[in-house]
Amino acid sequence: MAGATYTAGPPLIGITASLEPARWGDWVREAALLPVPYQRALERARAVPVMLPPSVRATVPILVERLDGLIFSGGGDLDASLYGEEPHEETTSPQPQRDRFELALLRAAIDADLPFLAIGRGMQALNVIREGSLVQHLPDIVGGHAHQPSPGRFGRHSVQISVASVVGKTLGDHAEVASGHHQAVKRLGKGLSTVAWADDQVIEAIELQGHRFGIGVQWHPEEADDPRLVEALVAEARG
Repeated sequence: MAGATYTAGPPLIGITASLEPARWGDWVREAALLPVPYQRALERARAVPVMLPPSVRATVPILVERLDGLIFSGGGDLDASLYGEEPHEETTSPQPQRDRFELALLRAAIDADLPFLAIGRGMQALNVIREGSLVQHLPDIVGGHAHQPSPGRFGRHSVQISVASVVGKTLGDHAEVASGHHQAVKRLGKGLSTVAWADDQVIEAIELQGHRFGIGVQWHPEEADDPRLVEALVAEARG
C-alpha cells in the first residue's frame, strides 16, 4: 500500500494548488495559490496539509509514496480537448501544466489505492480520466445560475445522497452544500458510480468503485460548517 507508514502522529494530506499571477507588497509574480479553507479544514481534522503546486510528472510517484491522502482542489476549467470537445465560449483558458500534473497524480493515486477527495474541478478531472465528459456551461442545460450565483461567489443548495454510498454513510441522505461551478459531469466515466444529485438532476458526487476512498464532490466541503467528509478522508488516510 502506498503512503507513509505512521505509528503515531497525524497523516500528511497533499492538496493540489494552481499557478497564478499574484501581487504582494511590491511584487507581481507567478505564485502557487491555494485558498486557505482547504488548509484549515485539514488542520481541524488533525491532518498535516501539504500544498502541491503543478510540477513535473516525475514527482508523482514520490508524492504518492510519501503522502497518506490527497485532496484535488477546485479551480479553473479542464482543457475541453481532454474529453474530445471544442471549448465553449464560457470555458476558461486551459492550464496545461496543472492538467498534466493533476491527471497524472489522480491516475497514480488510483493505481496505488491512495485515499483521495476530489472537489469541484477535481471531481471533473476524475470523471475525465475515467473516459467521461463534461457539460461545459450548466446554464445552457439547466437554466439559471443556482450552481454558481456569480464568478467568485459560492451559492447554497441541497443535494440528495444515496445512503448506500460512502458519502451517504458519512452525511446521510441529504446535505446543504456550498456550490460554485458552471461545469458538471455529462457522460459518467468508467468504474464510477453517481451517489448524489441536485434537484435539477445535476450529478453532485461520484465514487470510484473498488477504491478504498475515491470520492468526487461537485460542492466545496472546505467552505461549509460540516467537517464530516474531510474527517472521513483523514480517518481513512490515518488507517
